[in-house]
Amino acid sequence: MDRTLLVLGAGSDQVFLMKTARSMGLRVIAVDMNPRARGFAFADEYAPVSTGDFDGIVSFAEHCALRGHRISGVMTMGSDIPEMVASVAARFGLPGIALESASLAKDKYAMKARFLEKEIPVPQFRKIFTPEELRLTVRELGLPLVLKPVDSSGSRGVFLLERHSDIEPLFEKSKPYSRSGALLAEEYLKGLQISTETIMSRSKGVTPGFADRNYDDLGRFLPQIMENGGWVPSSLNEREREEVEALVERASLALGITDGVTKGDVVMTAEGPKIIEMAARLSGGDFCESLVPLSAGVNYVKAAVSIALGEEPDLSGLRPKFSKAVVNRYFFPPPGRLISIEGAEEIRRHDWLKKLEFWYSPGDLIPPALSHAHRFGVFVAVADTREEADERARLVYETVRIRTEPTGTDYAKAS
Repeated sequence: MDRTLLVLGAGSDQVFLMKTARSMGLRVIAVDMNPRARGFAFADEYAPVSTGDFDGIVSFAEHCALRGHRISGVMTMGSDIPEMVASVAARFGLPGIALESASLAKDKYAMKARFLEKEIPVPQFRKIFTPEELRLTVRELGLPLVLKPVDSSGSRGVFLLERHSDIEPLFEKSKPYSRSGALLAEEYLKGLQISTETIMSRSKGVTPGFADRNYDDLGRFLPQIMENGGWVPSSLNEREREEVEALVERASLALGITDGVTKGDVVMTAEGPKIIEMAARLSGGDFCESLVPLSAGVNYVKAAVSIALGEEPDLSGLRPKFSKAVVNRYFFPPPGRLISIEGAEEIRRHDWLKKLEFWYSPGDLIPPALSHAHRFGVFVAVADTREEADERARLVYETVRIRTEPTGTDYAKAS
């Protein structure tokens, strides 16, 4: 019987997963609330169903089974919905992580509590519900602190609290992003931040996704904490990388994930690596789609698909085939009405520029960058060395000119 993969979401973040699954000889069926979702072009069957609609997803999967597309596995990529993936897998008796693991991966407080229980190093943290509790936490833990919703993603509502910060307004800005109403205040860790993606198979982890996160422009966005892409390979030495890889494997097992994918945010502190948080999914954006394939010739999404099907992944395929420096960066123009984008065709003439995309068109209203959802566009450049990659990134920024004009719009409502 033909194998069929159900993909939850069919937007830009899921297209690479869908293409990879098709390259493995799988049928692909997909749901997305957007009836014009880009990924529908790569699906054998699809339906405009929200990825949060469990009954609608089940009904669609049963309909596909009647048409000969009985699902063999369920996945997503770039969408933080581990409970839905786990629930659908459980409903159809498919491979997948436990519902408890999915719940832990969605609740940053419960996650950190589990890590503490399992002696996984994490920043000091407190769960808070009121400005008074936040002020008490500031007195107890000191500053700087990071304030974030316990159950959100994509940098939404994440703020850095420093000595001069006006704490109560930042609390009020963060709280709407928390579905439960709870926020997390945690120690701000100094050190290089690392993004990891680990393939867990039979309780053993292999981490082909390993990138340095770029916070060089942090001051531009404060008090909002926003990263601007990253680099591969990492600047860490072999011993440091092994320490991080061992830690993310332990953290994955602490969440109960023995087979699947985990996405870690790690800081290399003076005391060694510490976990900020961990997601139970593949990342969106360019990490597994562009950075790792261009840098090392590895597509580890194939291994993730195999695990979702209950098959043994080809871990030998996760070994680097070569080493190139790859950088990805985003555009953050001033908010306002977009007038024009100039220089794009000029920079596209360089063969080292592997990706250049803009998500707005002239006439569109550009909101301020309040989260990763408000990024204007992205580019990916490849080089032989990190220094050369950085120089090419600077050339892109110098060449591409994005013109906006103020409109007097209430951006809080527009965004």
